[in-house]
Amino acid sequence: MTVVLLRHGRSTSNTARTLAGRLPGVELDDRGREQAEAVVSRLSDVAVEEIVHSPLARCEQTVGPLARARGLNPVVEPRLVEVDYGEWTGRKLEGLLQESLWKVVQQHASAAVFPGGEGLAQVQARAVAAVREHDTRLAELHGRDVVWVACTHGDVIKSILADALGAHLDGFQRIVAEPASISVVRYTSTRPYVLKMNDTGADLAGVNTPPKSASTEVSGSVPGGEVRL
Repeated sequence: MTVVLLRHGRSTSNTARTLAGRLPGVELDDRGREQAEAVVSRLSDVAVEEIVHSPLARCEQTVGPLARARGLNPVVEPRLVEVDYGEWTGRKLEGLLQESLWKVVQQHASAAVFPGGEGLAQVQARAVAAVREHDTRLAELHGRDVVWVACTHGDVIKSILADALGAHLDGFQRIVAEPASISVVRYTSTRPYVLKMNDTGADLAGVNTPPKSASTEVSGSVPGGEVRL
């Protein structure tokens, strides 16, 4: 199966440069709504069978236009929710740069646990499990290769991509997932293949087609260092 990892469009928290986390009331701003509408045309040549998203409003709003265009009822997946940043939630990013934990988050993410919140290792475990379980379910349901969309958050996407790349979580800050960006992972019986990362353009040619290197197997799944939140 092939999953399109879609980060939500630009939110009111992105423009305010705060760490939204799971705060209620954070929605797409005007630019974010434009990005959500653009997803429809960006995926126009992709046969999307299912849409799954984080329960937060900004993700629901991002997939809304695509779901309406395809006549699909999105599935809410709690395990794709944003990181629980605990006491950091709602704070300005510039203030968080002064926290001693910030360096841990950047350089040793696997050991980072947000005060009163969750650890990044927990985030990766739940998110990867969710993606792989949905992938397996769709494989059993359709009996063929299909493409599905998972709309979630920057750090969640980065943790999924780190797993797919076979990279240690400590290096996940080297991965960028900008608002409304698309990353694509094809899961096979032996390994995942990362087809695209942080794509913000319109050319998604090849998403429907397995990579040549995988063809034989198919026949036989936080705050960034540059403050990209």
